[in-house]
Amino acid sequence: MRIGELARRAGVTTKAVRYYESLGLLTPERLANSYRDYDEHDVRLVREIRALARLGLPVERTRPFLDCLAVGHEHADDCPASLAEYRAAIDELSQRIAGLTARRAALITHLRHAAHRNSRVPETDEGEAPMTDFVNLPADLPVPEDDGAAAHLPGTPAPPLELHSTGDTTVRLDALDAPDALDAPDAPAALRSGRTVIYIYPLTGRPGTDLPEGWDAIPGARGCTPEACGFRDHYQELLAAGAVRVFGLSSQETDYQREVVERLRLPFEMLSDPTRSLARALGLPTFEAGGATLYKRLTLIIRDGAIEHVFYPIFPPSEHAEQVLTWLRENPL
Repeated sequence: MRIGELARRAGVTTKAVRYYESLGLLTPERLANSYRDYDEHDVRLVREIRALARLGLPVERTRPFLDCLAVGHEHADDCPASLAEYRAAIDELSQRIAGLTARRAALITHLRHAAHRNSRVPETDEGEAPMTDFVNLPADLPVPEDDGAAAHLPGTPAPPLELHSTGDTTVRLDALDAPDALDAPDAPAALRSGRTVIYIYPLTGRPGTDLPEGWDAIPGARGCTPEACGFRDHYQELLAAGAVRVFGLSSQETDYQREVVERLRLPFEMLSDPTRSLARALGLPTFEAGGATLYKRLTLIIRDGAIEHVFYPIFPPSEHAEQVLTWLRENPL
């Protein structure tokens, strides 16, 4: 058979066949016209080379297996030389794994030190603490669909709720700053006139704490830390585009949120709503995970005491701050 047919039947390119010949792994007969003539044995050899390559064996190290077939054995690894090649490849992999394991351990140590440097959560020396990569998002996260759960919100007045913030204050969502309110020492802080951005999220992970089981499989759940970092990195741009204040809001307690604010160096406050009072007041969507009821990810633009705009669903959360910034720039006051 000609080289093209051999390549097609063995599932390789003609260039690969010529490369195998250059290494002496294939020795086809030559016809009177100098054309190469391949047979079924050559097909078997090329298929064997491909199978060994899938195991990670370089082409150059397949000769013992091909020689085993050439002397009549049914399987390419029936010979001692083939088994020796297996062992050599395994030894090399073991050395690489040991090296990678050492590098991984060093990286985990550096990550733990860096993550706890600005955290209230103390480091632990009791083995390897649970650690999840909260900053980078997996490429295969499920995309949330718009179920219409936020369609009723635009135009709705902000509810008369007071929520604790990481700034050691209480913020009232329906009130605007007024001189008499500022004179009252115990009065809750009010939203300022203009646009306030409140991004609502399920929960933030932190060093030493795993996320709820199956977290990555819940559409829209993963990504609270990248989202917070996005609002941090674009904070000044958001203010320049017309936002007078930015808040994050979740059902986590204030102390938990304060650790996140300090560790991520967030320039804005977080609002704590552990009883999900805002969800009841506005009919916000929630979901269940890890035995808790959590907010679905959405963002409210509150303008002068009413909800002007809603972002829902949000994906990817790592790019959401840019989406809000674009909307503010495209809808100036």
